[in-house]
Amino acid sequence: MARVKRGTTTHARHKKVLEQSKGFVGRSSTNYRIARERLEKSLQYAYRDRRVKKREFRGLWIQRINAAVREHGLTYSVFIAGLKKVGIEMDRKVLAAIAYDDPASFAAIVQKIQAALA
Repeated sequence: MARVKRGTTTHARHKKVLEQSKGFVGRSSTNYRIARERLEKSLQYAYRDRRVKKREFRGLWIQRINAAVREHGLTYSVFIAGLKKVGIEMDRKVLAAIAYDDPASFAAIVQKIQAALA
C-alpha cells in the first residue's frame, strides 16, 4: 500500500487559520498554535457579543430618549407611559433617532404626550 503524505492538507488548514487571525497582535497572527487559540477565543467573543450588542444598543437608545425628554421636563418612564396612553407605536430605536436628528419633531411628540397626561 502506498504511503500517504498529508502535508498539503495540514498546510491548507494552517493557512486558513492564519488568514482568519490576520490582524491579531504579535505571534497570535503568525504562529499557528497561538493563532488557533486566539482565533477560537475571538469566535467565542463574536458569538457572545452578537447578542450583547442588542442589549447595549437598547440601553443607548433609552439614554438618548431620556436626555431628550428631560429637556422638556419629563422623565423616561413617564414619557413611555404617555406614548402608550396616546397610542403612538414607535420603538426606542426610531424615537432615539428622531430625538438625535430632529429635535423639533421630537418636541411635537412630547407636546402630544404632555397634553394627554395633563
